[in-house]
Amino acid sequence: QENLKQQNNIPLNIAITGESGAGKSTFVNALRGLCDDEEGAASTGVAEITPEVTAYPHPNYPNVMLWDLPGIGTTSFPADKYLKLVEFEKFDFFIIISDTRFTENDVKLAKEIQKMEKKFYFVRSKIDNDIQAERRTRYFNKERTLKVIRDKCVQGLRGSGFESPQVFLVSSFQLHLYDFSLLHETLDRDLPKYKRDTLLSNIEPDMISQNTCALH
Repeated sequence: QENLKQQNNIPLNIAITGESGAGKSTFVNALRGLCDDEEGAASTGVAEITPEVTAYPHPNYPNVMLWDLPGIGTTSFPADKYLKLVEFEKFDFFIIISDTRFTENDVKLAKEIQKMEKKFYFVRSKIDNDIQAERRTRYFNKERTLKVIRDKCVQGLRGSGFESPQVFLVSSFQLHLYDFSLLHETLDRDLPKYKRDTLLSNIEPDMISQNTCALH
């Protein structure tokens, strides 16, 4: 019971990262159930808006913070200094966002996360824009378009060394469409497990032994 209580109190820091303009701040707002113009929402726009690492509370988990990170590869946050400038190692969980294909910078971030043995998702954002553009074509098919986008993302990531990349296609303005609900369900499923794993990793070995014996 004490361990379960500790689990609920474990702070968990989720970093939303990727290149500038990928829709990170709008995605943070969507996860929190806010429109971009509501009070307390992350600032959004066409220019580089996020000047520093900014924390926002998760709506369902009081001890989970969503961190809106500046875009990697800008003049203020060049790729070769990005990890140090945003203190990348302090985060527990990562969501890497791209609004086109996943770039070399995105891949470098993912590999750095793997080195730290931490969990991450790939999110392909602004799917509504792609669907709208494809509607203008003569032989538009929504499902085929989504499959092409997903397959290109997965193939590109596999080519970069990721065996089974998890890619979610989302629109932060049309949450009922595409993979946003699936992403939310996956996050809700993974976060409690991640917190349990964090708790267990901090328990003294002899304490684990005593608990195991008590079960028998």
